[in-house]
Amino acid sequence: MRIISLFSGAGGLDLGFIQAGHQVVWANDRYHDACATYLRNIGHAMHEGDIHDVDTATLPPAEKVIGGFPCQDFSIANMKRHVADARNKLYLEMLRIVAGVKPLFVLGENVKGITSLAKGQVFEGILGDFHALGYRVQYRVLDAANYGVPQHRERVFIVGVREDVDYRYVYPHPTYAAFPGFGQQPWRCVDDVLMGLPDPDGAHEDPNHRYSRFKFKDNGYLGHRPVDGSKPAPCVTGRGDNKGGVVVLPHPHAKRCMTGRELALIQGFPMQYVFEDSLSSVYRQIANAVPVGLAQSMGASFPLETKGIKSREDNADTRLCAHKE
Repeated sequence: MRIISLFSGAGGLDLGFIQAGHQVVWANDRYHDACATYLRNIGHAMHEGDIHDVDTATLPPAEKVIGGFPCQDFSIANMKRHVADARNKLYLEMLRIVAGVKPLFVLGENVKGITSLAKGQVFEGILGDFHALGYRVQYRVLDAANYGVPQHRERVFIVGVREDVDYRYVYPHPTYAAFPGFGQQPWRCVDDVLMGLPDPDGAHEDPNHRYSRFKFKDNGYLGHRPVDGSKPAPCVTGRGDNKGGVVVLPHPHAKRCMTGRELALIQGFPMQYVFEDSLSSVYRQIANAVPVGLAQSMGASFPLETKGIKSREDNADTRLCAHKE
């Protein structure tokens, strides 16, 4: 199925859907470095610019609209959240584009904290807005570690199915677990993906394999908590600014920050996926991405084509297409 991707960043969500067999026909972000990374690795679908300037009449037909709308003020880690903050309203731009494209399916991704903002009122409003556009809406919080990602990263996924589509979306069943059941595998650990990487201080040709000189202090605060290599990593973060003051996870076996490449592997990006620009920008691009393995699992739970999807009104075999009406 064809996908329009919003707030695409460096491409973690899109790459997972592409790996699951879908096609991204149009993508958008305004962060220049992330757009450069996307163009280098995924291709020409990226259109850099402010989402407010997107004219829905110019967008290609698509069966899905997906996007992780910005989450700075939805995060439970942000103690200065304000319901009226403009960044909390960017999802309205996603609504506008969904209303213009009328895809069969909609997927929105965000931090778990969005569900409790203003005692749940904000999240209820978001779900209600998608429902008002004509979509049956459901949501679930998923931990990336349960889908083959060596990292505990809980994210809420909102899925909407257009009201006239006779299709029930089923969230992917966890394929990894701390105590595996039938058909499951043990959680992947940090050491699984870092094994074999060269010393970043030595000679190597691995892209993005360098690290911040930010000093690690074992005091329990963000960026200062030890990482156990035998377990999934805590949530990857990339806080800081373009001047290099970035707070990231420490290496489990060395007294240094993890390199960009190490964090990218923990997020599920392949070795050949190259991130553009400064180290601090690379860290933030990686930290803001949806883990690729989790995205692939979500993508694999959607149909790959419209054939066989019927209208709820007449239950006909006619294919439902998302051409603009």
